[in-house]
Amino acid sequence: MSEELKNIDKKYVLNTYSKNYTNFKSGINATLFDDSGKDYVDFTSGIGVVSVGHGNKQVADTIYKQVSNITHTSNLYMIEPQIKLAQQITKLAGYEVGTFFANSGAEANEGAIKIARKYGEKNFEKKRYKVITLKHSFHGRTITTVKATGQDKFHAPHFAPYPDGFSYDNTIDDIYNSIDDETVAVMIELVQGEGGVQPFDKKDIQELAKFLNDNKILLIVDEVQTGVYRTGEFLASNLYEIQPDIITLAKGLGGGVPIGAVITKHKDILEPGDHGSTFGGNYLSTATGLEVLNILEDYKVSGKLDEAIIYFEEKLDTLYKKYSNLFLESVGLGLMRGLRVRDEQTLASIVSKAFENGVLVLKAGKNTLRLLPVLTISKEEIDEGFKRLGDALEEIS
Repeated sequence: MSEELKNIDKKYVLNTYSKNYTNFKSGINATLFDDSGKDYVDFTSGIGVVSVGHGNKQVADTIYKQVSNITHTSNLYMIEPQIKLAQQITKLAGYEVGTFFANSGAEANEGAIKIARKYGEKNFEKKRYKVITLKHSFHGRTITTVKATGQDKFHAPHFAPYPDGFSYDNTIDDIYNSIDDETVAVMIELVQGEGGVQPFDKKDIQELAKFLNDNKILLIVDEVQTGVYRTGEFLASNLYEIQPDIITLAKGLGGGVPIGAVITKHKDILEPGDHGSTFGGNYLSTATGLEVLNILEDYKVSGKLDEAIIYFEEKLDTLYKKYSNLFLESVGLGLMRGLRVRDEQTLASIVSKAFENGVLVLKAGKNTLRLLPVLTISKEEIDEGFKRLGDALEEIS
């Protein structure tokens, strides 16, 4: 059946992914099962999406209950779970913000850029519109967010012309010299995900945040991957002890149901008609998002999340030291981890061999093995996952 499905896929689905044609049929927490019954420990969580695990009963029950009543009415009417989710996001963020709901991280970043540009028009005598981002960043694949992404490989000429107003710096220190009288915002990830699981120094970020605030320039933090407890706190911004003007969320917020969110201090910038989304913030996505946040808040408060992070880090450190011939550095925060591999060919071999041994891992940047496990991963799944990853590394060594 898998071969038949593969042929149908090749015929009818656009060829935009280098795809592994394994047919997964079910999952329990951090374990997946394919159509032959083989199990895999999932150290990817759908690229950081399945935050509370595969087949989560609480999420499934919430989805069933909501779909059995109302799935969608549009934002022309009040949506109770949307209101409650926005309230919960403010509570967990720890400062006063308003939220706009979209369907993806790219859409959330589009919304953030629109807020910034309107802020630049309303608050300065001469309109400010330029946004500074960092090289090795990733902010999405729409025409605007791909231009905001500071990696040349994403700026393919066949999609040109791109919107103007974006520039890229190598380091946090470089940003200060790049700001001019048309700069409205700086947009960064606190841990670059696609760029190689690279965290920035806390003191550097705090100094940048203060400087931007003092100069009325917006700080936009893209937390599409780092948000929703991925780094150990609700927001990586909480971990860095900053309060950005705008934060974007997606991935883990819906536990697998598509959702994006823009949260901002500047609640009066957008007016009716400035922005919108037909599907954004509907009953299904926001009811699910609210349940996911309730699960993860309880998980954090109980101490179980911190226990999982510590245990995962210990196992990762043991693996890193044992196979120091393959790895150059261990990087990341919380359950957003990476191992720098000595070369791209070795990295490709590790991803492939790991899959053969029944553990799913990811590639990031040119030479980083990326690990984004389910946040609710059990000790038993961590043990089994690292055993299988170790078996794969043994074969390569």
